[in-house]
Amino acid sequence: MNKGKIQDFSIYSKELDEHLEILVYLPPQYTPLFKYSYCIAQDGKDYFQLGRIPRTIDLLINEGEIVPILFFGIPYKNVADRREKYHPTGKKKDAYLRFLVNELLPYIEREYSVLQLAKARALAGDSLAGTISLIAGIEYPNTFGNLMLHSPYVDKRVLEAVKRAKNLHTLSIYHVVGKQETSVKLSDGSTADFLAANRELSSFLKEMKLDYFYEEYDGDHTWKYWQKDLERALVHLFSE
Repeated sequence: MNKGKIQDFSIYSKELDEHLEILVYLPPQYTPLFKYSYCIAQDGKDYFQLGRIPRTIDLLINEGEIVPILFFGIPYKNVADRREKYHPTGKKKDAYLRFLVNELLPYIEREYSVLQLAKARALAGDSLAGTISLIAGIEYPNTFGNLMLHSPYVDKRVLEAVKRAKNLHTLSIYHVVGKQETSVKLSDGSTADFLAANRELSSFLKEMKLDYFYEEYDGDHTWKYWQKDLERALVHLFSE
């Protein structure tokens, strides 16, 4: 099986006032003579380590299930840092979104051979990382055309933001949640019913005229189940 390469680069963000180490997956036979679609994942290190995303992409490319893509993973420093950047009320949320759009995106499209089109760009995230990916997608629908959401955290603020959003029809959204996610422990010690909240989000999105896939899998709020689902998610967004 032809295998891709894993690299990394460091980027300084003025918006966040910090250096971020970005993980990069390059597909087999990557060449600057070809323009590629790509995905940016929040919780990036988890997608590479727990999700085993390089191996999954290699497999799908070799089997002709998806087009060759690049995959970028943005890690978080710790639980507090993750909440500040990804939570709907996080104090760094807006700065993180500006980093994504105004700093990381231009860097990627300057340094790598990628298509500079919304339909060629995807965002991915699990739990809170799915939340910020969803928020970025609805706030910048002309920038990001595809979303891969695994059990995103959804509250009233998120639902209101989605309902206020314009141009949702331009998005392609892949969205799953576990049937056992009825009492998920949050970083602040409280619990939340992810299943009920995601069902409410889904019921609204199903009414919109957009490419939308939703399913409830038989499992809980862990990478054990998200990892198994990545093949289908990637095929949905990047099929030949």
